[in-house]
Amino acid sequence: MIIPKKIKIGDNWYSVDVVESMRNKSFMGEASYPDRKITLGRKTHHGVPFKLSALHETFWHELVHVILHSMGEFKLNGNEEFVEEFSNRLAKAIQTARF
Repeated sequence: MIIPKKIKIGDNWYSVDVVESMRNKSFMGEASYPDRKITLGRKTHHGVPFKLSALHETFWHELVHVILHSMGEFKLNGNEEFVEEFSNRLAKAIQTARF
């Protein structure tokens, strides 16, 4: 899978930036709604690279946050367990799709 540079959610375009590591040491990625940006880290704050599959999973996780936010589903958006389970299933469905 190729991670997009931009993606449209609802009426808004979000940029997707892949950086060396996240400012917040415990994050692999984050969504900024005011900036309309998804940021993903390539490495831990110690410089250990994340597996490519982890980068992809983080993209889907943050994308689900952005989608729920755009829908006004703030309670679901704050439920990390729901977001994680939903994003894992979404990623698997897309990875296994046959056309």
